[in-house]
Amino acid sequence: MTTQAVEIRILGKTMRVNCPAGQEEALIEAANDFDQRLHELSGRTKVTNTEQLLTIAALNVCYELLAERKQGVDEKNEMEQRITLLQTTIEEALLKHSASKA
Repeated sequence: MTTQAVEIRILGKTMRVNCPAGQEEALIEAANDFDQRLHELSGRTKVTNTEQLLTIAALNVCYELLAERKQGVDEKNEMEQRITLLQTTIEEALLKHSASKA
């Protein structure tokens, strides 16, 4: 897999990061989102220590990711329950229909 070096800015610091070819725009978008989150978090919390700010932001992002994963699992389970109910309903209807023809 080929990689491409991309320049991003986080908290006013420019760095070059390698990413898979074709994913440059996604990396830039993610970096811009993260930078914006850091600035907003800094403004809300008045935290000026960069390491502490990055830690808090990383924890917030991880919390959001875990919440999304849990929601996805919950939605999957609900969908599986609905499919099972639908299958049962269809099977019962087919049995009633075939029994009435007999």
